[in-house]
Amino acid sequence: MAGVFIIPIIIVSIIGLSSYLIYKTVLLDYLSKRSINRTLKKYEIQKSTYQIIKEYYEKLEKPKSNSEILKLEKIYRQKEPDKFLEMYDLIRE
Repeated sequence: MAGVFIIPIIIVSIIGLSSYLIYKTVLLDYLSKRSINRTLKKYEIQKSTYQIIKEYYEKLEKPKSNSEILKLEKIYRQKEPDKFLEMYDLIRE
């Protein structure tokens, strides 16, 4: 009798946990990237987010490796999307 209640609860919790993990790892990054690309296109910025970060740190005379730039790109993309416009403004000057 207890199995009638426990098995559905376990199945639902496994589905919920896997859905959350998929959202956190794949979907959130995809939606963030799409939003930033739309913003860059809206302001007619032809550079990619990678190029903006690379040129920004070169201008600050703090060159970063490719792997560091990719990590920074993901962090900025998910947590500070407005930072790309700020960096682009600094690059233009």
